[in-house]
Amino acid sequence: MSEAISLYELNSLIKGVLSSSLPEMVWMRAETSDVRVNQNGHCYLEFIEKDSKGRTLLAKTRGMIWANTFYMLKAYFENATKQPFTSGLKVLVQVSIEYHELYGLSLTVHDIDPGYTLGDQALNRAAILKQLEDEGVLYLNKELELAVPTNRIAVISSPTAAGYEDFQDQLKKNSQGFGFYTKLFPAIMQGERSESSIISALERIYEYMDYFDAVVIIRGGGATSDLSSFDSYLLAASCAQFPLPIITGIGHERDETVLDIVAHTRAKTPTAVAEFLIDNMVDAAEELEEIAHSIVTSASRRLQDEETRLAVFENQNNFVLKRWYREQEVILSSVNNFLFRGLQRILRDNQNKVAGYRDLLTKRMQQNTRTFSEKIDYIEEALKKNTQQIMKQELSQLEVFEKYLELSSPENILKKGYTMTIKNGQIVKTKDVLAVGDKITTVFADGEINSIVNNYEEYK
Repeated sequence: MSEAISLYELNSLIKGVLSSSLPEMVWMRAETSDVRVNQNGHCYLEFIEKDSKGRTLLAKTRGMIWANTFYMLKAYFENATKQPFTSGLKVLVQVSIEYHELYGLSLTVHDIDPGYTLGDQALNRAAILKQLEDEGVLYLNKELELAVPTNRIAVISSPTAAGYEDFQDQLKKNSQGFGFYTKLFPAIMQGERSESSIISALERIYEYMDYFDAVVIIRGGGATSDLSSFDSYLLAASCAQFPLPIITGIGHERDETVLDIVAHTRAKTPTAVAEFLIDNMVDAAEELEEIAHSIVTSASRRLQDEETRLAVFENQNNFVLKRWYREQEVILSSVNNFLFRGLQRILRDNQNKVAGYRDLLTKRMQQNTRTFSEKIDYIEEALKKNTQQIMKQELSQLEVFEKYLELSSPENILKKGYTMTIKNGQIVKTKDVLAVGDKITTVFADGEINSIVNNYEEYK
């Protein structure tokens, strides 16, 4: 077993090998990511390379541009390309390779070729925006109006993201005490599965869209290279055509994705999204307060005007009303007298008519009583005659039935020379019920004989 070396010694060995085997400067093709400038003017970034489909990272290395070099290269690059030096650019840069025992591998930029312009991300983004514009959907979501108030929010985020917690905390602790009703639709917010996951969350929200005023898509911090899923055509098209306003807070102030461009409103961070919603509620509350004040003022002014008009009307019509009341009293008195005399006359006439009707009814009732008595006597006599006749007919019919029953009785039939055969207490009506060996009884008019069947023949 060879002698072991320390980590520092190993890193020093790697540093020496790289320094001796690589040139001092090399030109390198890569894509910029997570570009940021600190307060001293130094630029820190990542260089990345993806596969041919632009989805999977193949390589990533830290890079930096010292402040004095960055100042010149940035001006040179932006003047030549007419675009800012930012993430998502495909660049050709001259770098020196440094390996530090503590900080590892890094690349220091010394020069840049502006002719090597947009990177794969920027080209892809431009193509997506052009396609959405050609299809007429790029600004559809921006044309939607925010509901007043906007406080029923569907949230697409990772449930464990710090940005989601910040968003919720900001809404709950708003100083105005506004109520917000949020529903989380969990989704994967980075990596290859984030595109399909966010679209799936949108589809679930669509099923309950009547319950929400807007959709918020938020994500915490992270490397700019993790934002590629937000430059997806399918995600951008889904959001652009979604029937509810979409507000984004992806958490990168310096990076604008395709999703940010098609969304109704773009905020820099999840907290900024919450502040936007709170400000929207403040505006709605102020507008409602102004409307309420305007209604109260208009109503008060209208009441004053009506009270003044009523007072004037009362003064102008007081004399007319009094005279009208006196005239009505005279008219009512005359009408009362007329009605009283008319009622007395009607009562006298009706009393005479009632007396005549009473005499007529008395005579009619006496006449009807006599007529009904005569009819009852006639009906009673007819009933007696009909009853007697019916009784005679029924008695005659009974005598006929009695004679018939007497002639049809078994005793009379046996006396005429007929016999009756009985088997097991039952009258034998056909030979089919008899078999050889059966005991039978033959009944005559003057007695009966028991016998056994030996044989029988059929009549032909």
